[in-house]
Amino acid sequence: MIATPEQLADVLRPVKHVLLDFDGPVCSVFAGLPAPEVARRLREGLLAAGEQAPAGAEEETDPLALLRLVADARPDLTESTDAALAVLETEAVRVACPTPGGESVLLAAARSGRLVSVVSNNAGAAIEAYLAEHGLSGYVAGVFGRFPGDPSSMKPSPRLLLEAMEAAGAGPEHCVFIGDAARDVEAGEAAGVSTIGYANKPGKAAKLTTAGAVAIVDSMKLLASALI
Repeated sequence: MIATPEQLADVLRPVKHVLLDFDGPVCSVFAGLPAPEVARRLREGLLAAGEQAPAGAEEETDPLALLRLVADARPDLTESTDAALAVLETEAVRVACPTPGGESVLLAAARSGRLVSVVSNNAGAAIEAYLAEHGLSGYVAGVFGRFPGDPSSMKPSPRLLLEAMEAAGAGPEHCVFIGDAARDVEAGEAAGVSTIGYANKPGKAAKLTTAGAVAIVDSMKLLASALI
């Protein structure tokens, strides 16, 4: 069930630090350069380097899942594959589609005196490039993308959330995480942080609720209004 403004206000009242996922809540990273194309280019890069893509790679259309697959099968190729993916992600954000209301959330958080940290499985360099291009860098206190060469840092691991909270000096009771996937909720729970689920596709509300999100929104604009 989608949260009412009153329910969101209750969740956000104690929040001083907003932890915000990137792909989904802020923009659709692979809207212009589709994820399957990015995965294909990653595979081609391996072949060009004289390496064989690991088993299952040909069918994988999610570049982040492909990175995990490479890391599991060929740890020696993890660093170079991660670096190649970061370059492709930075290319992708140049033609990414901004999420309606995503920018408004950043502005509303700033007006209300709250810090915002972007916490994402995407590469930090790509996130920073997007924020700079859209004039949003000044509204973000920190960017916490996956650790280069270490896909185990990606959610559902709580590592990035814990890093963001430590950097801001904020305890989990004063934070909220906003994400659009069950793994975001799982990472929030592991870090001791409540998660608001962004249900941007049919069926997501149920999945996010089942995962344990404390509230569900289907519009970032609704969230922005609640932050003011």
